Amino acid sequence: MQPSRIWSEIDLQQEGKATGYLRVPISTNASAYGWIPVPVASIKNRSGPRVLLIAGSHGDEWEGQIMLIKLIQSLQAQDIQGHLIILPGANAPAVAVGQRVSPLDDGNLNRSFPGDPNGTPTMMIAHFIETVLLPGCDLVCDFHSGGSSLEYLPSTVIVAPKSASQLCQSVDLLRVFGLPVGFATDASTGADRSLTGACDRVGTAACLSTELGGGGTVSRNLLRAAEDGLARVLHHIGVLTAAPRARRLGSTQLLYRVRPNDFVYSPANGLFEPLASLGDTVSDGQQAGRIHFTEEPWRTSVTVNFGKGGVVLCRRFLARATLGDCLFNVGRAWTPE
Repeated sequence: MQPSRIWSEIDLQQEGKATGYLRVPISTNASAYGWIPVPVASIKNRSGPRVLLIAGSHGDEWEGQIMLIKLIQSLQAQDIQGHLIILPGANAPAVAVGQRVSPLDDGNLNRSFPGDPNGTPTMMIAHFIETVLLPGCDLVCDFHSGGSSLEYLPSTVIVAPKSASQLCQSVDLLRVFGLPVGFATDASTGADRSLTGACDRVGTAACLSTELGGGGTVSRNLLRAAEDGLARVLHHIGVLTAAPRARRLGSTQLLYRVRPNDFVYSPANGLFEPLASLGDTVSDGQQAGRIHFTEEPWRTSVTVNFGKGGVVLCRRFLARATLGDCLFNVGRAWTPE
């Protein structure tokens, strides 16, 4: 692949702690030779695992952004053994406006890999992550939530690896992180254009993701749980030298999310009335919700049903729905073999 056109203010290989920006070149009417700042931190101390922590791939998912901002401020080089690279707002233009995709190119970073060094800003960022940051990583943690339109049962997420040894390692990470639910999927909803697809192509890094609530807000308790979970994972793999402050409480329920074809989608434009809540156990064919018609209030509302039953992992947070919007998805009980 061609070399990236993005350059960094800091030496990403130097010992110690450094903070600054990745500079994404852009030329506009207002700035002929400008650059977009993408905040980055590098913390390196001696030999050890190399870990990439990413949040803000979607600009309206706040929990991971806050968690990584706090981590940058709190960690010093002497606290770790190995190398942490932290991108708290990876799709910086989307983060700046609090939207899922970039206002510059409508780019969804988690649908843009492997990217293009000569493409739009989002494509250039994806290319830099895949070709410069990912190689040599032992672990990638990619922090997501439901954003402004969805709400998730707080979960850690993996794409189920093909080999038994990789599956065992990934499930172990789900349990160490310690959220109440960990779920696996056949593939990311972004398929090979997602960060997990990039990890597969690079071939060295396990990829652990999250769905930390959503609904356009931040839960104090969930943020604390995620911070503690990340500390446990980093200590578990040998990066954090001090034992984390909080032990994992209870067990993690393991689920396998149904495929996107089996999500529940809105059949029309209207107001969405949910008939199930996050964490509910629902059965095949059970009523999921209704769509009501504000422009024709005399029109009979449309009921939508779950195709496959399971535990409700995700629901649409916004009441206004349009044809094709995801309303629910579920996970089914899973025992890794």
